[in-house]
Amino acid sequence: MSTSSAMPRAGRLDCLCEPIEAADGTPDYGGTALLAVAFALSVLSQVLTLTILPLVGLSLAPNATWATLPYAAFYAGAALASLPASLLLDAFGRRAAFSLGASLGVAGGLLTAWSLLQWQFTGLVLGAFWLGIASGFSLFYRHAAAPLGAKGTGATLLVFGAATIAGLFAPTVATFAESLAAPHALAGMAGAAALAHLGSLLATAALPYRRLRRVQAEAAPLQGWQRILWPSLVGALGWFAMTTLMGATPIAMVGCGLGEAVSGAIAWHVIAMYAPSLALAGLPKSIRPVWVALGGCVLTTLAALVFLVSSTTMAFTLSAALLGTGWSLVTMGTTLWVHEDGEPSRWLLGLHDGALLGSALLGALAAGVVH
Repeated sequence: MSTSSAMPRAGRLDCLCEPIEAADGTPDYGGTALLAVAFALSVLSQVLTLTILPLVGLSLAPNATWATLPYAAFYAGAALASLPASLLLDAFGRRAAFSLGASLGVAGGLLTAWSLLQWQFTGLVLGAFWLGIASGFSLFYRHAAAPLGAKGTGATLLVFGAATIAGLFAPTVATFAESLAAPHALAGMAGAAALAHLGSLLATAALPYRRLRRVQAEAAPLQGWQRILWPSLVGALGWFAMTTLMGATPIAMVGCGLGEAVSGAIAWHVIAMYAPSLALAGLPKSIRPVWVALGGCVLTTLAALVFLVSSTTMAFTLSAALLGTGWSLVTMGTTLWVHEDGEPSRWLLGLHDGALLGSALLGALAAGVVH
């Protein structure tokens, strides 16, 4: 193949920026950095979105039965996006696929803000659904980072850990956005969620071109499904617990007269969700990912017990932080577990994320019962 034939040209669909090392083996540090920035901004949007959805559901829902529907719609969108995000990555490359997801996040944030201004419950549910699709695409960043850089594990943990910044700045962003949008409660946070996804869109659109080092055989895309079975089951349990408790926490705090402290508890939860991944980079290689994931299950169980006896801001915040840490260990443990024996097919990665997000949807639906 000539050099010119390997370059993209008009009239040919080409994987312009596949997230794998270049043909010469040069690590894609630029791509890793941009994925980290895009993921941090996407998570910032998620923090703002998941803070407001349980609360506005109570205000706009026709009755209490539908109060958690916007929250559930978010995770329904994320679950439905997981497999398309995986397959579009191969069809059009990470730049086009991830930019599509981020653009839906911009639209979802704007529609959510409009729905809050107009008190439109249907628009709120649809906006939450689009924001969920964007979240499902951004969750796949961690898989896209796995083959990047000199050490795939380090790149994955770096991209995931970059979202710690979102937790640190989320309360400040929320306060500033709400002050600009006053007296329209929560509309400012929805607008800020849209702007955060706009930042993700700019970052993903700037992803550099990477030539494929290899092409995976697609004759049997589900071959080796056994390798994702246990990681998917363990991860599904962790995601179910996380969305159940975090859907119930804002409502429970409002019920205890702690509504003003909700954003702070959510922020600590998000910091705990992503900061541990930075520490995991220093773990000895002898510690297998399965033990990391099971350790996360233990912390998630402890978080649930603390939540059941919580009635103060400190107790709810402790529960949220423990839950975030447990979720982080479960998610990163199962991600590294899936990649432990090499990169799976896109179908398997999509099904793995679909199992996690499907369980998250069930947890979101269960949140209304728990609170």
